[in-house]
Amino acid sequence: MRRYLRVVVLCLACGFCSLLYAFSQLAVSLEEGAGGVGGKPQAAAASWLGGDGRGAGRGVGSAGPAAHHGRSDRCKEFSLCYWNPYWMLPSDVCGMNCFWEAAFRYGVKMQPTERVHLAVVACGERLEETVTMLKSALIFSIKPLQFHIFAEDQLHDSFKGILDSWSFLQTFTYSLYPITFPSENAAEWKKLFKPCASQRLFLPLILKEVDSLLYVDTDILFLRPVDDIWSLLKKFNSTQIAAMAPEHEEPRIGWYNRFARHPYYGKTGVNSGVMLMNMTRMRRKYFKNDMTTARLRWGDILMPLLKKYKLNITWGDQDLLNIIFFHNPESLFVFPCQWNYRPDHCIYGSNCQEAEEEGIFILHGNRGVYHDDKQPAFRAIYEALRNCSFEDDNIHSLLKPLELELQKTVHTYCGKIYKIFIKQLTKSIQDRYDRPPKER
Repeated sequence: MRRYLRVVVLCLACGFCSLLYAFSQLAVSLEEGAGGVGGKPQAAAASWLGGDGRGAGRGVGSAGPAAHHGRSDRCKEFSLCYWNPYWMLPSDVCGMNCFWEAAFRYGVKMQPTERVHLAVVACGERLEETVTMLKSALIFSIKPLQFHIFAEDQLHDSFKGILDSWSFLQTFTYSLYPITFPSENAAEWKKLFKPCASQRLFLPLILKEVDSLLYVDTDILFLRPVDDIWSLLKKFNSTQIAAMAPEHEEPRIGWYNRFARHPYYGKTGVNSGVMLMNMTRMRRKYFKNDMTTARLRWGDILMPLLKKYKLNITWGDQDLLNIIFFHNPESLFVFPCQWNYRPDHCIYGSNCQEAEEEGIFILHGNRGVYHDDKQPAFRAIYEALRNCSFEDDNIHSLLKPLELELQKTVHTYCGKIYKIFIKQLTKSIQDRYDRPPKER
């Protein structure tokens, strides 16, 4: 009798283990079927977009899937066992429970390398600036990059020729898109502030399968890896959808707080030349506004805003963004001025303390300072990176000539603090040089 009981118990135990395994495999398959970490978030296409809402593009370098953070707003990044010693999963933890995780952890698939998505809009005489910006991103970045380049049709061949010549790097892919605006008032959108600048407002509606994106103006230069500003996405709380830097650090010289005829974010407004976006959240959010008691989605709020404020705005799409985040301040993550350092931070004396302490991370040469003699320190950095090639020795040897050039700019306020222009750049070059050749 005991022998039969032992057999029955053994069979029950084996059956229980088999059942657990079956359920665990089902859970894994359901999670992967739903998209998993690499899933592509979906959003309704804007009515003015043709086809699938994507521009014609061509890839260069190593191919790879888009980076997605759609689940980061609800899933903790710690081990499940850390959160759940008793098998019950909290609502903000995704995956199997601790028992299954321990039993089947060796069956978990490795996720592909994340790509950083970088977008820029180029119109008119902005080809050289844009190419220099892209070069600065490639020189220092660690993760593969996906460039989304929105440009006028006559610039496409030039971009293709230059970017295809960089294909030996095998660290990036790119897509070229036409300039696309809603058919209603398309000409008005295109001419708002600078040619094509307002295209950035529609990126969440055009790049509907991209979860997160870093948008930059053409006159941006990266002095440290793009990966570092991309990592700020992980610092967003559950309500934040985008990140920008203040327009001014010193209210006494601020433009918005002295002259704006419309609402703006915070004390001095925000600058949209460097804008980090969780576009999945932007597409899903309903925004408070001063036009209706009903909250509106991103695709529905832009045109009413333009109609209401077009006679009151000076800086075009940046003003519209300030209005949106004035009414939805909980949705904005504000990063320090060193991530968007402009002439305003030194033209009347240094007023970006973070840059003084750690150096400039991202240089923003607005007002055309790369191409005139008003701010020679900015121009010196631009010309050094424009003329730099991708060879390690060339990159490593640009510092000494650059410092000598910057020393010639001390007659300006920005030049007097020229060391902050190369402080982070020096570290980035050294870090790059210290990395194995395969990772440069």
